[in-house]
Amino acid sequence: QEVRYVFPRKVTVYEYYAISDGRKQVFTDKDALQEYGQQRILAPDKVSYMNLFINGVLQPTSNYIVEEGKIILKTEDIPLYKSPIILQMVKIE
Repeated sequence: QEVRYVFPRKVTVYEYYAISDGRKQVFTDKDALQEYGQQRILAPDKVSYMNLFINGVLQPTSNYIVEEGKIILKTEDIPLYKSPIILQMVKIE
């Protein structure tokens, strides 16, 4: 009889929080809310996957580009004033 052991993988979740000013389509590390401590937008090749939420709605990857330190929205629409921008970055090791 064969016995297999599956060891859990380490998962780390990083988050970036910002608030829309109603004009921007590019958000950087400098736009992060200071109330949540130091936050950075990690390079896509440093994490396993990312999710972007605008006003609580998960955005399709075709709507944005993430670079180290920067989120670029590719849509014509600009997030409404005071809409929360949340980038969830998940790293599986």
